[in-house]
Amino acid sequence: IGRLATTAGIDSAVAEKTIGIVLEFLRNEGPTAQVQTLIDQIPGAEAAIAASERNAGFARLMGGGLMALGSRLMALGLGMGDIETVARELVKFGRDKIGADQMREIMSKTPGLNQFV
Repeated sequence: IGRLATTAGIDSAVAEKTIGIVLEFLRNEGPTAQVQTLIDQIPGAEAAIAASERNAGFARLMGGGLMALGSRLMALGLGMGDIETVARELVKFGRDKIGADQMREIMSKTPGLNQFV
């Protein structure tokens, strides 16, 4: 959370919510085994996901996918530049935790993210 907040220049509370939202998206849309491996390597990840699910509210009505993810992140006050910075940092963090190959597999098998591999 601290690393993301510092790198992206965002508040720690926003960073924590962002991580929960992104991990929830990956859990719902990505390859199950690889995403769970990533989640297992992040202390507090399950709590952050649970909090993001409780606070999804209106976003659930919009469906899922990358557009809903973007809408939820923008609702936290993140602009497109912030979201790009967050995405880059989270991918780097994922590579550090589970390795480049598994992170590449998550990206390539998650609808909407495969274009970034």
